[in-house]
Amino acid sequence: MASHSNSLTGLVAATFTPFDKDGEVNLSVIGDYVDYLVKKQEVRSVFVNGTSGEGLSLSVEERKQLAAEWVKQGKNKLDHVIIHVGSMSLKESQELAAHAAEIKADGIAVISPFFLKPRSSEGLVLFIQKIASAAPALPLYYYHIPELTGVKVLAEDVLDEIMGKVPTFQGLKYSSSDLLDFGRCVNKYKNSLALLYGKDEELLGGLVLGASGAIGSTYNYLGWWNNKMLDSFHQSKYEEAKNQQYTVQEFVSFAYKLGFGIPENKSVMSWYSGIPMGPPRLPLMPCAKENGDLLTKKMKDLKLWPVP
Repeated sequence: MASHSNSLTGLVAATFTPFDKDGEVNLSVIGDYVDYLVKKQEVRSVFVNGTSGEGLSLSVEERKQLAAEWVKQGKNKLDHVIIHVGSMSLKESQELAAHAAEIKADGIAVISPFFLKPRSSEGLVLFIQKIASAAPALPLYYYHIPELTGVKVLAEDVLDEIMGKVPTFQGLKYSSSDLLDFGRCVNKYKNSLALLYGKDEELLGGLVLGASGAIGSTYNYLGWWNNKMLDSFHQSKYEEAKNQQYTVQEFVSFAYKLGFGIPENKSVMSWYSGIPMGPPRLPLMPCAKENGDLLTKKMKDLKLWPVP
């Protein structure tokens, strides 16, 4: 894996957590998962135990096991293994951060607590500072996803508050459609931070504003297609890039009508990669077979499968 730096660019797969038929974490497929991402999707960075990975539905021990296995299997294959260590408990987050440092992950990410929520950027940054202190040599990223957390603190305000207070702070995973807030972050910090956009179906808009990369769940199986879009954008082939984004939007829009979420994503990934992801963990219910069949047909119709 790469040396610690703020060079986190390009596509980052927000990985799914594989479960076996009994609902236990299935570590045995992580090696195949790494090879699939690298060889088939050309995605060489991962974001582990985040929303797509059902991280907050896992025990601390399960999160540690997954983190260690991704680091182990990704050695000399992946550029970055970023471990999400956010939790409702500061102590748990510190424990997970210390473990990430111990196993030599490439960085950690922290979501805001969302049951007892911070009311200001000051409280949130103090929370992040305490976590950073448990892994003082690891790059740290703030994971901003207000649609799920309900935390009404702007990412811009968090960045303004955190700069100079957390020496290891290196960037932002921005999973919101508020392009005003994201644009303000980019305008202020594009030369000093990695600013990664987290809405797959809106990635092109994030790139236009200056996103340095992207973290998302569909990059597990549509990394190859989105890499084409990145290439088109960076080569100033904007019509091609727009059409490539429209294709992703056509799939995601169709999927949303079927209740597109983690269960559906895991179903698509299992079919697309041939690697069993298993069901989601309760309270989420498995993807209905008919919905999975409709999703795979749509991907074929859009020529998003197979990988060329």
